[in-house]
Amino acid sequence: MRRIAMSVAVTTMVLPLAGCGVLNAAGDDASASPTMGDQVTVGLLLPEKANTRYDKFDYPIIKSKVAELTHKKGKVEYANADADAGQQADQLQRMIDEKVNVILLDAVDAHAIAPAVKKAKDAGIPVIAYDRLAEGPIQAYISFDNELVGEVQGRSLLERLGSSAGLSDKIVMMNGSPTDPNAKQFKEGALSELNGKVTIADSFDTKDWKPENAEANMTQAISRIGKDNIAAVYSANDGMAGGIIKALKNAGVTSLPPITGQDAELDAVQRILAGTQYMSVYKSYPDEAEAAAQMAVAKVQGKDIQFDALTQDRVDSPTDKQIPAKLVQVTALTKSKIKETVVEDGIYTVDQICTAAYKSACAAVGLH
Repeated sequence: MRRIAMSVAVTTMVLPLAGCGVLNAAGDDASASPTMGDQVTVGLLLPEKANTRYDKFDYPIIKSKVAELTHKKGKVEYANADADAGQQADQLQRMIDEKVNVILLDAVDAHAIAPAVKKAKDAGIPVIAYDRLAEGPIQAYISFDNELVGEVQGRSLLERLGSSAGLSDKIVMMNGSPTDPNAKQFKEGALSELNGKVTIADSFDTKDWKPENAEANMTQAISRIGKDNIAAVYSANDGMAGGIIKALKNAGVTSLPPITGQDAELDAVQRILAGTQYMSVYKSYPDEAEAAAQMAVAKVQGKDIQFDALTQDRVDSPTDKQIPAKLVQVTALTKSKIKETVVEDGIYTVDQICTAAYKSACAAVGLH
């Protein structure tokens, strides 16, 4: 049933509990066993810089929420691995050595990081998988509903192709990094919509999610399929969509096929306005990041009821089963949805979106 609702903000699940006094429960909670006060140090390990969301949204939001929850006494130790799995393992080890109280981990390589997660557990430091489901003995997981992301992308392509869509329509699939378990879920969700309805003419797993790798892959696909024979392109995220568009334009394509994306990056929102990218998937980073901060603080402060209220879902990783989790819903972001998503949520202002090159496109959809 949860996949029927396309846009259910996590705050609708969190705030009512807070109103009942659950999420702000103090140490006198009957089922809580407080371990420390507000002197909390949260280690935050984010995976890469190619996607602008991590530095622009996730880190500052988590930092602000931890400060709010700890009366400005808590802090966040932050490191970004820049798509280097070895570097991230070193960063995690440093946080163990520095004796942080809890770690929020967005893994570069979900499998390779497992031994480091085990070391953290052995050191008594809980690890919460953030955005990507890491292997090893993690304590909880928070992310978006990743299969639903792929379903939304695939469904959107079919809607754009219209009732005449069929197996004669050739689709290129530009999937994410093979080391990211989310990429597999996005792909599975998209294929659940596309299989049997169109032809997947070419498919790539794109190393490190890098736009330049997507551009190179798309150049190969154009060479094999023909620039005029591609009906649509499934791109797992916005950064890669930018690389795909470059490849198509370099090949001389003037009427671009519909192209998907994910993350609602500013460049992608502007491309959607201009019509060079068909859609993105909007994921409320404030909701995900704030809930992650709440989970981390609750875990080390022993607020068991609060922690349990935030982790009512369950997921399995290759190494562990029934991991407490929170899966946040998502929204298809097309031209008509810009105002009610990224603008209303304060992700971007109209002025940031509607620069001189996009004034007329903004006016056409009522953005002013």
